[in-house]
Amino acid sequence: MEEEIIDLANPLILALDIGSSSVRAAFFDHAGNLLPKTLVKIERKLKATASGGSEIDAETAFRQFVKATDEAVAKTPRGEIAHVASCTFWHSLMGIGANGKPTTPVFGWADNQSRDFVPILRSKLDERETHNRTGARFHSSFWPAKLLWLRDSGLTDRTSHWISIGDYISLKLSGQLATSISIASGTGIFNLRENTWDAKLLRFLKIKRSQRPKIESDSHTFRLNTKFAKRWPRLADAEWLLPVADGAANNIGSGCVANDTAALMVGTSGAMRVVLDTPPKSLPDGLWCYRVDHTRAILGGALSDGGGLLDWLRANLNLPKNAESVIAKRLPVKSPVTVAPFFAGERSTGYNENASGSILNLTMANDAVDIYQAAMEAIAGRFAEILRQIETVTPVRTIVASGGALHNSPVFTRIIADALGRKLTLSNAPEASMRGAVLLALETIGKM
Repeated sequence: MEEEIIDLANPLILALDIGSSSVRAAFFDHAGNLLPKTLVKIERKLKATASGGSEIDAETAFRQFVKATDEAVAKTPRGEIAHVASCTFWHSLMGIGANGKPTTPVFGWADNQSRDFVPILRSKLDERETHNRTGARFHSSFWPAKLLWLRDSGLTDRTSHWISIGDYISLKLSGQLATSISIASGTGIFNLRENTWDAKLLRFLKIKRSQRPKIESDSHTFRLNTKFAKRWPRLADAEWLLPVADGAANNIGSGCVANDTAALMVGTSGAMRVVLDTPPKSLPDGLWCYRVDHTRAILGGALSDGGGLLDWLRANLNLPKNAESVIAKRLPVKSPVTVAPFFAGERSTGYNENASGSILNLTMANDAVDIYQAAMEAIAGRFAEILRQIETVTPVRTIVASGGALHNSPVFTRIIADALGRKLTLSNAPEASMRGAVLLALETIGKM
C-alpha cells in the first residue's frame, strides 16, 4: 500500500458544520482543501411541533456532534491536527442553568411560538431604529420575541444564561462560556454599530449582561478539557476556534468576499448575501445585516421557502417524472398559476408573521406541473426583490449559486437566473460552509 505523505509544516485542520439538518466533519489542509475520504455526515431534523416549534434537545444535539467528531477522528490522516474550526446554524437559542445544564430545548430560527410577541415589540419600540442598530427586524426568528415568550411561559426561572448551540458545545468541551461576534450578531440583540450586546434591548428584555456569553476576539481559542482530551488524544493539543455562523462561512467558502459578489444559496430554505467592509449607514427595510467577524459585515435576505417548498409539492402533487423537462420546454413562458411562497412563513422581505402560502388562479385547465413551475417562479421572485434591495447599498456584478435545490435542478437555476436578469455561476466548492470556517481560521492564525 502506498504510504500517505503528510506535510508536517502545514498541520491538518478539523472542520465541523453543526447544521439544523445534519452535522458534518472533515479534514482540510492549510490551503483550504478538503482532504478526500475524510467527510462524515450525520443526518438529523429539528422537531416540528403543533404549536409552531422547531427544536432539538440540547443533549441530543451534543451527542450528534460528539459522534461526528468520533467518526472523523477515527479516519484522520496521519499528521498533527493543529486547529479545529466550526460553524453552526444562525439564530439558535437555548437556556442553561447555573450548573451549565440545559433549561430549554435548542430553538431554531423556524420556531415561531413567539409570534404573538412581535406586535408587542412593535408597539413598545421603534422597529426602524432598532433594525438599523441591530440589523434585525422584529420577528420570531430572532431572540427578542423568543425571550419575551419564554419569560411569559415561565421558562426563564431556572435559566442563568441565554446562549446558542455553538456556545453550548464550546462550554461542554472547555468549561468556558464565550461566543464569536459572528454568532452574536445574528441574535437580534447585538449592536452592529458598537460591536457589542445592545444595551437598549437588553434593558427592555430585562436580560442582564451577565446572562450572555462574552463576545471574544476573532483570534480567541480554547483547548479541550480533561474529559474530551482523553476521548480524543489527537485533538488534545489542538487550538479550537469559536464557532462562526454558517451563512457567513458559506460566503467565505464560496469565494463571495467582495462587495460586488453575492452568494445565493437554496437548500431547504434560501438566502442571498454580500460581504461588506462596514454595515451600511441605513439598512434596506427587507434585509438583515450581521457580522462575519470584527472587521466585516454581511448583508442579505433569507427565505423560509426554498427547496423545502419544492420537496413538499413533489410529495403532495403526484408530479410526473418528467415535470422539469416539461417546464424547460415551456420557458420562457410563465405558469398561468400564481403561488405565494410563504408555506413556511415569511422572513425577507416583509417579515410578516401571519403570512401563509397559497395557490391562486387555478382553473380546470391547470395541472400539477403548472403549480410546480409557479412555485419556482415565486421563489425566484423573492430573490429578485432581495437583490433589488441589496443593490440600493452596493452594485452586484457576480452571483455565485449553491445548494442542492439548484445543483439538482437546471430548470430551477434557469428560472432564478431569468428573474434576476443575471447569469448564475454554480459554485464547485465542496462543503462551502466548512471550508469558509477553515479559511476564516487560517486568516486568524496568519496563514492566509
